Amino acid sequence: QVQLVESGGGSVQAGGSLRLSCAASGLSFSNYAMGWFRQAPGTEREFVAAINWSGTNPYYADSVKGRFTISRENAKNTVYLQMNSLNSEDTAVYYCAATDRGGNYGHPRLYDYWGQGIQVIVSS
Repeated sequence: QVQLVESGGGSVQAGGSLRLSCAASGLSFSNYAMGWFRQAPGTEREFVAAINWSGTNPYYADSVKGRFTISRENAKNTVYLQMNSLNSEDTAVYYCAATDRGGNYGHPRLYDYWGQGIQVIVSS
């Protein structure tokens, strides 16, 4: 059974930082590209960042480029999202996701497995 478990969320003031982690189990982690998505109330789930299986190619949404960094440790079956210079527009539930297919990493339909999500609240 595949499980993706996010941690590290919470509340932070604008300008602050958080690091999200996603621990994977039940799959061959190094065979999967990993993505982070977020969803604010009343909005669709949107792409944040993704990273290929080896960690050599990260991808970012324009809204987070230069502020967020995605990385992974295959030995720990874990993917991270370092979030700096947070602002109120980053407030959302953040989800990690896994796919072993190639394609547009920004599209949610590419991903086969999802975590339960974790709340991030940025207060101004």
